[in-house]
Amino acid sequence: MVSAPGGYLGFLGLLAAERLVELVLSRRNAARAFARGGVETGQGHYRVMVVFHSLFLVACAAEVVGLSRPFPGGPGFAALGVALGAQALRYWAIASLGERWNTRIIVVPGLAPVTRGPYRFLRHPNYVAVVLELAAVPLVHGAWVTAAVFSLGNALLLLVRIRAEEAALGAAYAEAFADKPRFIPEVPRA
Repeated sequence: MVSAPGGYLGFLGLLAAERLVELVLSRRNAARAFARGGVETGQGHYRVMVVFHSLFLVACAAEVVGLSRPFPGGPGFAALGVALGAQALRYWAIASLGERWNTRIIVVPGLAPVTRGPYRFLRHPNYVAVVLELAAVPLVHGAWVTAAVFSLGNALLLLVRIRAEEAALGAAYAEAFADKPRFIPEVPRA
């Protein structure tokens, strides 16, 4: 349960462990992409992203403990539900990309864009998961300052990241995703 600060800190610890597993997977997939002729772009903003995301979990804990944020009850449980939903979306995206998923922008020339899984509905489902996570995880235990600051910072990072990624993916990607929204799936009209 995340209602006590200790439970929340345990939850953050699990998220940190998850991130470490993701980094191992990302490194393995990056090495495979480079072995297949992959080309990396966006190295400059990547360093900023790593620091930003590393500070996120620390800020969540610091605000809850340092400012004695109380557990907000129902809204905290709702935020937990959103955070867990974001994790499900993230892993659906990771599974859909398979060996092509990593935390960097590495494109193997000649590979067709992935259009299965959540990519059938959105261009950037993993970034939707990150947006939801950065808003919801702090709100699980009332860390609204962290939610606001990191959501704004993430929006600025995504402006740079998405431009770099879409440019790197090129014309085949642009054509495959021309009718797909970036973040919010379209609801079919009856």
